[in-house]
Amino acid sequence: MTGIKEHLKALVTLGRGAVRGMDDPAGDEDPIELAAAWYRTAEECGLFMPEAMTLATATPDGLPSARMVLLKGVDDRGFRFFTNYQSRKAEELSANPNAALVLHWAVIERQIRVEGVVERLSEAESFEYFSTRPRGSRIGAWASRQSRPLESRAAFEREVARFEKEFEGGDVPLPPHWGGYRVVPSRIEFWQGRASRLHDRWVFTRASSGDGWNVERLQP
Repeated sequence: MTGIKEHLKALVTLGRGAVRGMDDPAGDEDPIELAAAWYRTAEECGLFMPEAMTLATATPDGLPSARMVLLKGVDDRGFRFFTNYQSRKAEELSANPNAALVLHWAVIERQIRVEGVVERLSEAESFEYFSTRPRGSRIGAWASRQSRPLESRAAFEREVARFEKEFEGGDVPLPPHWGGYRVVPSRIEFWQGRASRLHDRWVFTRASSGDGWNVERLQP
């Protein structure tokens, strides 16, 4: 397996940056399919946590904040992630549903930038993912009042112990304050590193009709 991963990385980078760039766009590319393909390549290369991505939000006044979250699915509707609905990010998304994502894979010199409007996933979609999480993580979702001040680590551990006891011997249900979001993209940019920093950049913007995409190459 290690040999396969090393071979894949060599195909992309030869150990000294990308050797094959992106041809000029033909105009019929699907950016969602391309994003999913790039993510699969990052996984196949054995990169550590290829699903890690930056999520940027902003207040209604335009004050930005950013943090790392985990990509938990890409389909034709958008990019999914999960969090506590009482967190700072969730509060900002409630007041201003515009957000941006960045996936960056340094080893293969690629990044994807996504901008769009965020919508909540259904309770059924949130439960489907929540049920796959380790039991300890599900307990933690109940115990954490994410982003709120915490008196001490000991106080938090007491809350964890309280919910462990409450759900002892049974399943851990989906907390009402926890679930998923989907970033519905209006703009997706693909960045491919090249030698001498003469990088390739494609940007897709959703057509004004809402059906299809416009694509163009950007200066590096």
